[in-house]
Amino acid sequence: MNGEKKVTILCIDDNEDICFSLKTLFQTQGWNTVTAPGVKEGLAAFKAHHPQLVLIDYHMPGINGLEGVRMLHALSNTLPILVLTIDEDQAVANAFLEAGASDFALKPIKAPDIISRIKLHLKLLEQQQAYIVDKGINRGTLELIVGFMRRGEDAVTSRHISEGTGLAYQTVSRYLQHMVAQNIVKTESNYGKVGRPIQLYQLIS
Repeated sequence: MNGEKKVTILCIDDNEDICFSLKTLFQTQGWNTVTAPGVKEGLAAFKAHHPQLVLIDYHMPGINGLEGVRMLHALSNTLPILVLTIDEDQAVANAFLEAGASDFALKPIKAPDIISRIKLHLKLLEQQQAYIVDKGINRGTLELIVGFMRRGEDAVTSRHISEGTGLAYQTVSRYLQHMVAQNIVKTESNYGKVGRPIQLYQLIS
């Protein structure tokens, strides 16, 4: 974001230690942090502080993170929402993205990972590209993935795209599903090693 307004991040998590650690970490970046122990409190904090980005835990007592994402997305469909989770299930990830989440940060949280991911989504927000193309898909993230794939000629794995864009693997996988369905990319399988074949993706010219 530009220097005229300090970035405010809302962290919704019932774990006080995680909220404290994130607040301490974000201070090193010059970001304000508002914390809330649950979705109800988080919605109130969102309305009071108007954060530029929200981090929300999946597993919380009362209203869970998935329903919380739906509620936040109903208040703002351009708000970047990053989900904190230990789950790597793609079906869960798809449900979150379709509810309005932007990306994921896996627990245990790694400082360089979460900082770079937040900066990425703040940049997308600043470019005003975060509007919905299809359910669970926004243009800014889609263009980021397409732009990365255009820089290479070879077919690549979803893990490679994740590392190259800074997006979570689950987010990339969801977008690749969409891109295959829309005939934006084609897939091929690499059977070079014993075991499950590796799925490769390449843009259709």
